Amino acid sequence: MILKLGIPKGSLQDATVELFRKAGYKILFQGRSYYPTIDDPEIECTLLRAQEMARYVEQGVLDAGLTGHDWVLESGADVVEVADLVYSKTGSGRARWVLAVAEDSPVKSVKDLQGKRIATEAVNLTRRYLEANGVEAIVEFSWGATEVKVPRLADAIVEITETGSSWRDNHIRIVETILETNTKLIANKAAWEEKDKRSKLEQLAMLLKGAIEAEDKVGLLINVPRPKLDAILAILPSLQRPTISSLTDDAWVDVMVVLEELQARRLIPELKLKGAQGIVEFPLNKVIM
Repeated sequence: MILKLGIPKGSLQDATVELFRKAGYKILFQGRSYYPTIDDPEIECTLLRAQEMARYVEQGVLDAGLTGHDWVLESGADVVEVADLVYSKTGSGRARWVLAVAEDSPVKSVKDLQGKRIATEAVNLTRRYLEANGVEAIVEFSWGATEVKVPRLADAIVEITETGSSWRDNHIRIVETILETNTKLIANKAAWEEKDKRSKLEQLAMLLKGAIEAEDKVGLLINVPRPKLDAILAILPSLQRPTISSLTDDAWVDVMVVLEELQARRLIPELKLKGAQGIVEFPLNKVIM
């Protein structure tokens, strides 16, 4: 069994490779090849633009792939959404498609764009949004640099953003949010019905989600005198409960806990003051819930 897997090319590429590394997979690129290698003999990778991924997965050219929920909707592809994978090139993981205009534009809502010109890469998403709001406008496909097209080349744009901060610097004003999106692991319907491929995809999804869950989390290993154990446990957060292990010296125990990295920074000095010793902080690659 070989699972044909699409890896998104472009802005998500590096973040995807790093996510796979944390999940336990090593993806390697040779020159400009669009067929990276992966250290799993049951997976065959193809590098492909996220915008095209859903179409090739639907057609069975690929068994599965990683792409944005937005591009699944834009293409209209009929695929299985296997898992939400909330990650991105900046780390926040979620983005918005927004309707935006020049800062001094009189447009206050989508209703004000009747008969106007809108530039976007997401033509179908935009047309459906306009139709849902009873607005008829000219929607043009934008090949890039969409934000520079207002106000000279278009009355408005529909574009994706994570923070919107650069737009404020360029005097662009967000009018409305059209869609919130994040990365998905998607599968071809026929491939999903194959037992071996479904099992492989479920395992892959579990490991990738575990790597995302581990983001910004660390483990703490702490030596605690038994008389002070209750006081230490009282200040420790945990995903479930801290793990407590006996030592060869009965007067001491080991406590292991998983917590947010920012919490560890605050807690370590407090743990030391309450009598903990041998405090070790270590990074996490995966947290499987």
